[in-house]
Amino acid sequence: MSQDDIEASSAPLIEHLIELRSRLLKAVIAIAIFFVIGFIFATEIFNILVIPFEKAAGEDANIRLIYTAPQEFFFAQLKIALFSALFIAFPVIATQIYRFVAPGLYRNERGAFLPFLVATPILFILGSCLVYFVVMPLAMRFFLSMQQFGGDTRVTIELLPKVSEYLGLIMTLIFAFGLVFQLPVVMTLLARVGLVGSKGLKSKRKYAIVAAFVAAAVLTPPDPISQLGLALPTLLLYEISILSARFIEKQRAERDAKLDQEDEEVETSNSVANTSTDDVD
Repeated sequence: MSQDDIEASSAPLIEHLIELRSRLLKAVIAIAIFFVIGFIFATEIFNILVIPFEKAAGEDANIRLIYTAPQEFFFAQLKIALFSALFIAFPVIATQIYRFVAPGLYRNERGAFLPFLVATPILFILGSCLVYFVVMPLAMRFFLSMQQFGGDTRVTIELLPKVSEYLGLIMTLIFAFGLVFQLPVVMTLLARVGLVGSKGLKSKRKYAIVAAFVAAAVLTPPDPISQLGLALPTLLLYEISILSARFIEKQRAERDAKLDQEDEEVETSNSVANTSTDDVD
């Protein structure tokens, strides 16, 4: 390869890097803007995140959260700001990713990519809602049941969670459930490119069951409510992934059959044309 060829091939790479830098810069700016907004309303957001705890304790309960270091709640507010910034800025980030990769895709590939782009935040929100409305209240009710009220011969054992620990718990659960709910999207994409199939997913169902409970044990607190709350939806999503892979395979088979039929029709027309030519000769 000559020096001119090397320089000519490097030009598109530089253009792609410039485009990538532009897309990343826009995504970072969006995160920064929402980070500032999230920090301004961090206390209000935290009060919203405490609602599952309040539901678990009951309406008349006196909910108290503490922080034991002067800077603890400040860093908790920074975490809330970053959490809300990533959550709200996701459509901007996904749009920038799509605009970067879209020029390299065919028109039908762009149409196939868009549904996954839309399904990703929707599934993440569904997982977050499951945590917020179901799993977290059940988990906190389980933890609150371990309290002991003092008497003549008993000491008082009261749950006084730290701000950072409660925030870390609910954020971990939201991210864990949000990521697990992406399973159908990931499996459907792998099925579309032919890396997995419905039969293979069915044959590995027993391994998926074990993996779901192991992931639940690692990603959630060591209580049965949270672990079952993550493991059971994961297994349901795995079954949905099998159905999605089967649907992709059916579409591919119909498309291949249509292409084969078109090829046969072309061959038939060509053979008829050749026969007509021979007859004329």
